[in-house]
Amino acid sequence: MRSRHGRKAGEEDGSSITAEFELDVNLEEVTAESCDLNCVRRRSEKRLRKTIRTLRKSINREQFHLHFAGSDYEHAKTSGKPAEVPGHLSCSAGTYYDGDQGRCVLCPSGTYQDEEAQTACEVCPGPEGRDVSKVVGARNMSECGGQCSPGQYSHDGIIPCMPCPLGAYQPEVGRTTCFPCGGNLVTKRSGAVNFQECETKVQCSPGHYYNTSTHRCIRCPVGTYQGEFGQNYCASCPGNTTTDFDGSTNFMQCKNRQCGGHLGDFTGFIESPNYPGNYPANVECTWTINPPPKRRILIVVPEIFLPIEDECGDFLVMRKSSLSNSVTTYETCQTYERPIAFTSRSKRLWIQFRSNEGNSGKGFQVPYVTYDEDYQELIEDIVRDGRLYASENHQEILKDKKLMRALFDVLAHPQNFFNYTAQESREMFPKSFIRFLRSKVLRFLRP
Repeated sequence: MRSRHGRKAGEEDGSSITAEFELDVNLEEVTAESCDLNCVRRRSEKRLRKTIRTLRKSINREQFHLHFAGSDYEHAKTSGKPAEVPGHLSCSAGTYYDGDQGRCVLCPSGTYQDEEAQTACEVCPGPEGRDVSKVVGARNMSECGGQCSPGQYSHDGIIPCMPCPLGAYQPEVGRTTCFPCGGNLVTKRSGAVNFQECETKVQCSPGHYYNTSTHRCIRCPVGTYQGEFGQNYCASCPGNTTTDFDGSTNFMQCKNRQCGGHLGDFTGFIESPNYPGNYPANVECTWTINPPPKRRILIVVPEIFLPIEDECGDFLVMRKSSLSNSVTTYETCQTYERPIAFTSRSKRLWIQFRSNEGNSGKGFQVPYVTYDEDYQELIEDIVRDGRLYASENHQEILKDKKLMRALFDVLAHPQNFFNYTAQESREMFPKSFIRFLRSKVLRFLRP
């Protein structure tokens, strides 16, 4: 910024400061991917308008803070009155503070305001800078209207606009050019809004995309997929998911690889990554369960689905620690649809799941609960009794989350058993299951 100051003509006691602003455009900002030269110019002008607004406010308040030649200068006009909160501070974007009305007012058509607490609205860009929009209360320049829509362009980004020609596209509003498809590709129609509308020369199969530089079909990279023929792009997996391999053809092949952690609550779940979808290949998960003091761990495996195409390529193991020779509580590398419950042989539990590079399956969701070690004999008596698994009704209890929570409530605190002998609970559980638990609990609690 360059500035100069001098005395205004016809004024003897006053002085004026004239500021000249020079905008330097960084050529690194001008790229085909994000913003062309006119776009950068508009951005710079917007920053300049904000600077001028700030300067205008300082003039109105007669308050300045300057840093010049290494020194700070401050000037402010004081009225001696207590400071008051200006009414415009409560005005939201799309409005401005009207001093005459003493309230916030919507920006009129042809203007916008993208900041809060302002005393004026910005003029929408367009022919002669005015009346390009009938929108009232515009909160940003894109709401002004008058700008070229996606798939269109003009010499200044303002109406009248022309559709992008065949072989080009434009995904943004208010642009002065369109992006070429490249590779001599054409679009099905003029006015294309994205690269996906560029037609390929080769009908690539699902899991592939047409590369406009090499003119070949390329496999979709890991973390992307394509389920259709003849596409020139691959879609990215949503969220934090990714694919096991390149060349994926369906978003269902996008999997969440997050798993493992430290568990210490009274109850919880251990589940394979991406459950209930198939777990990823070549993944390793480790959990540890550290129960509260004087409590032990009860595990229920309702069902587990591990492929059996190879010799224990995927496995789940639970033992006292990570040492391979530590006491093992449970270990499997097969599919079991018959539920099983068991107590940990140690006070803490280390759990590991691993899949190899070629396998995948539904996996598991394993609930656990901790119980008072004073009830160790009762809990083991329950889970080791074959009657717990004898009927399909009993097995379904161990697979139903709602019923499992009720069962855990009893196992964690056996005195709560009597809460489940009411009519509602008798309807919840099979009679045979109620009789089974009653016999165990009463025998244990009998004086």
